[in-house]
Amino acid sequence: MRVLALSPGPVIEQLQRLPALAAAANQLQGKLQLACDPTHQALWNLLPAIEKVIPIAFDSSPSLADWTNLLGSVREGHFQVCFNFAQGRQVNLVLSMSHIPIRIAEQGFAHTALVKPSKGWPAQQLDCYLQAIGLTLDADSFRLFLPDDSLQKVRDQHPTGEGPLLLLAPNGNDGDWPTQQWLSLPKAIKGKLPNLRSITLPLKAPLIHRAAEVACADVVLSSCPITQLLAVYTGVPLVALGTPAEALPKRDEIRCLGASHADINSINQQEVLNALGFQ
Repeated sequence: MRVLALSPGPVIEQLQRLPALAAAANQLQGKLQLACDPTHQALWNLLPAIEKVIPIAFDSSPSLADWTNLLGSVREGHFQVCFNFAQGRQVNLVLSMSHIPIRIAEQGFAHTALVKPSKGWPAQQLDCYLQAIGLTLDADSFRLFLPDDSLQKVRDQHPTGEGPLLLLAPNGNDGDWPTQQWLSLPKAIKGKLPNLRSITLPLKAPLIHRAAEVACADVVLSSCPITQLLAVYTGVPLVALGTPAEALPKRDEIRCLGASHADINSINQQEVLNALGFQ
C-alpha cells in the first residue's frame, strides 16, 4: 500500500500529524511519501515509514511550476490513499487529476471522503482521517525514536554528575515566564536536591537537536509548544507552562500550569516546584 500525505503549515502542525501518519503506515503495512515545506524534511525523516519527502512550500504561494511538479510526483507514486491537510483550489485540481482512488480531507471538491475532527487532544483529533478507511489511532502511544549517535552527542555535552537532569525550555516570546524565574528555579531546586543538573535549551536550537535534548532529560519544564510535544512523544515527564490540559494527553507525568500564555506571568515559583514534585 502506498500512501501520500499533503502537509502544509508550521512545525507544530507537522508534529501533531506524526502519530496519525505513523499509525496509518503501520496498519496499512505501507510506505509513506509526504509533501511539505523543505524546511520540515529533517523532522519527517525521523519517521521510519517515510519513503520520500516531496518539497513544496504550500504556505508561500507555490507557482504553476511547483503545482505541476507536485502533480508529476503524485502520478508517478501510484498511491492508493491520500491524506490531504492542505486547502485551496490548486491542491484540489492536483488531486482531481491524480488518479488516487481514496482521497481524504476535511474539505474540498476533489476528495472521496470528507471528515470532521475527532474528540481529544490535537494529535488524537486526526483519528477521523484513519477512521475513513477503517483504521484506528491512539496518539498517546506514539513514540519518537532518535538515532543513538544524536542522543550520545547530546549526553556528552551535559553537566557531569549522577543527579537528575532538568531541561528548561522557554518559548522566548513576549509574555513568557520571566527570565529571572527561569534563572532562579534551578537554584531553588538545588536547595532541596543538591545533585540536580540543569540546562537551558537555546531558543533557536534545530528541531532534531531539541528532540535529542528532550529525550535525554529526566524532566522538562517548558513554555514552548514544540518542546512540549517532543516531551510527549519521547515519554519524558513534562511540566507545561501556558498550555491548557486539553492540548496534551492525560498522563500522570504531564502537568499543565496556566490555561494560556496570558496566564504565565501569574504562575509563581512554588507552583512550578510543586508540579515538579518538590512540595
